[in-house]
Amino acid sequence: MERVIRTIPASVDRFQPANTKAFAKRRVAGYARVSTDKDDQFSSYEAQVDYYTKYIKSRSDWEFIEVYTDEGITGTSTKFREGFKRMIEDAISGKIDLIVTKSVSRFARNTVDSLTTIRKLKEKNIECYFEKENIWTFDSKGELLITIMSSLAQEESRSISENVTWGHRKRFADGKASIAFSTFLGYDKGPNGEFVVNEKQAEIVKEIYSMFLKGMANSRIASTLTKRGIPTPGGEKNWAGSTVASILQNEKYIGDALLQKFFTVDYLTRKVKRNEGEIPQYYVKNNHEAIISRDVFDLVQAEMARRKGKSGRYSNLKTFSSKIVCSQCGEYFTRKVWHSTSKYRSYVWQCGGKYKKGKPRCSTGHFKDDLIKDMFIIAINRLIASEPADVNEVLQSSIFNVSNLEKQCVQKRNKIEKLSDSLNNLIQKNALFVQNQSEYDEHYTALVSEFEKTKKELSSLEERIKDKKLRKVIVKEFLKNLNRISEPIEKFDETLLVTLVDHIVVNEKKEFKFVFKDNSTITV
Repeated sequence: MERVIRTIPASVDRFQPANTKAFAKRRVAGYARVSTDKDDQFSSYEAQVDYYTKYIKSRSDWEFIEVYTDEGITGTSTKFREGFKRMIEDAISGKIDLIVTKSVSRFARNTVDSLTTIRKLKEKNIECYFEKENIWTFDSKGELLITIMSSLAQEESRSISENVTWGHRKRFADGKASIAFSTFLGYDKGPNGEFVVNEKQAEIVKEIYSMFLKGMANSRIASTLTKRGIPTPGGEKNWAGSTVASILQNEKYIGDALLQKFFTVDYLTRKVKRNEGEIPQYYVKNNHEAIISRDVFDLVQAEMARRKGKSGRYSNLKTFSSKIVCSQCGEYFTRKVWHSTSKYRSYVWQCGGKYKKGKPRCSTGHFKDDLIKDMFIIAINRLIASEPADVNEVLQSSIFNVSNLEKQCVQKRNKIEKLSDSLNNLIQKNALFVQNQSEYDEHYTALVSEFEKTKKELSSLEERIKDKKLRKVIVKEFLKNLNRISEPIEKFDETLLVTLVDHIVVNEKKEFKFVFKDNSTITV
């Protein structure tokens, strides 16, 4: 039997939505975007909106829906383009048949985003028209042309991004610091972009440092500032402990600037990452007027390290919070309420690790506030009864001298440079000339081992120098505060506790060992 083929004509025009008649007007929307919010681009934005409104309305076969817009938004991703996303949602929901825009680059500079969106629209019989390139997406050549044009636009974005990145890095290498002045507490932007101290805000910064050195935790400082109605650097009402911490650690308050703390990983996603050595950083000393002295800044960094290094979470809600340490387990003592619901209600201090699971129960006892206050008064009076130290003489002591360590650092740096040159020469020689590979590997391994060893030695020396300098600052501040006490004290003074005592160690015999900030000790 002979095969018979019969053609069944198409009953739906694929260029029209299936639920409309062929002669119905096409519902048309325009899309306008400029990639910056600068004034010189605003006229272009306004012009695009006006042009597409008039252009769509001038066609008798088109029905004007809306001109969707995004102003000051980049085109490398559709993620944050609210106008674009709203337009696509309206189109998918059946409100639009045709989208008209200036060019492929206005639509998206990301090839994947561009093609994904266009294919999604085509599935719903929605066409796009790119006027500059004269591309209709229902045309058989449309997708190929869009792929090419989107790739070119994406390459342009990459080139622009690299140029901008190069400009930033060149500025950093030249030591030119800049910050978001509108969200940075303490400085205003000068006429030439320089740092100008905002005296009113600078007082708040100084107070934050002062509160911290008086023993207040970051969360308590934040709570205090919030209650006083002082706005955050970003203009918000509520402060967070993390905001306080960032102010306490920012080198710009001592007049310095660490440049390139963060960098952009991918120009398409615009993902930003903290610089952990992937690219160079630049430290500019004395870049601008300081708000905080270097000694105060160093004291704060030392205190932050001390709080972080102690066992348990730092707190200062009570006078002796995070000050009293158990001699057996190293945990902080915490204040507990005894007989909370009776007339015998009282507060006692006991080791916070005493009842922790998985830890042996320590035998240190408990005591009340008054006892530790009495012990403190005795310790301070014993301290000031001893012969007063000459501040200058103490600070000139050999224990703070770093000149020999600095000489050793220079020697280590020179050695590292020579080892690096030797490694590069060895690798280059092996690439150019035939060599015994086992001998090469042995020589290479020996050089790398020596290089890493010297780097560790240099790091250790630098840490010792840093520690000595910091100890000198701490001792200087301690002696300054101690020398202000001219006669024995009779009452407990919390300020003296914070400024003079590093911590107090208590043992099972209820012996109180006061460790002062110069590392001297008195046991009561």
